[in-house]
Amino acid sequence: MPTLTQKRRLTVVEDYEVAADAKKRISLRGAKTKYFHVKALSNGCFVLEPRVLVSPAAISARSLKMLDKSVANLKRGLASAPIDLSAFIGD
Repeated sequence: MPTLTQKRRLTVVEDYEVAADAKKRISLRGAKTKYFHVKALSNGCFVLEPRVLVSPAAISARSLKMLDKSVANLKRGLASAPIDLSAFIGD
């Protein structure tokens, strides 16, 4: 069973009750970001980690050109053989 470990002690800065609406959505009060990565734990808890999406303008022109070239090569069938990752799968 996975466990969450923290390097520093966390403190509760806000504590409130919410109710899910008809579509099972909740509202987060005072959220500082729009996007979150969600982890559903086996005990029924959810962990939300803030995510910041990068705008295309923040990616360098060189990186965008490399991505375009890679996609074009893939569409033409110019790709390496699949990599065997079975050695990394835990039993």
